[in-house]
Amino acid sequence: MTDVQHEQPQAEPFADEGEIAADYIEELLDICDIDGDIDIDVTDQRAMVSVTASEGSNLSLLSKPDVVASLQELARLAVQSKTGGFSRMILDIGGSRDQRKAELSQLVSRAIERIEAGSADAALPAMSSYERKIVHDLVAERGFHSESSGEGKDRHTVITRA
Repeated sequence: MTDVQHEQPQAEPFADEGEIAADYIEELLDICDIDGDIDIDVTDQRAMVSVTASEGSNLSLLSKPDVVASLQELARLAVQSKTGGFSRMILDIGGSRDQRKAELSQLVSRAIERIEAGSADAALPAMSSYERKIVHDLVAERGFHSESSGEGKDRHTVITRA
């Protein structure tokens, strides 16, 4: 059984997006017979839907990065079909976002090491706008400069000295 919790206050219309996405994910979890608790929050003008479960849960089946990205896109489509507008909703399953942030931090550290060793810049692999935002924040915290480059699926981040 899935438990949906809501943190207050929530900003409209992002709270509505979160509700729609949470309902979609809850139905999916029920169909797959996967236990999970769903929390909805609004952060940085985005609906944030998080799915967590107790130790030993089969939720880990859905927490792999590619699966989370795919489920996020499906949930966004569900939101779009109900609201008629584009959604920037973020889905986190079993701490997958924290895990990805740690991976991005390691990528940034290695890139900065290359720059400190003499490279003029360091390009990271293509990633989503949400991941590029995390990278930009991590790079700024380290006192370096970053900017996005490329188009569409090839859009990536290039890091240079500040």
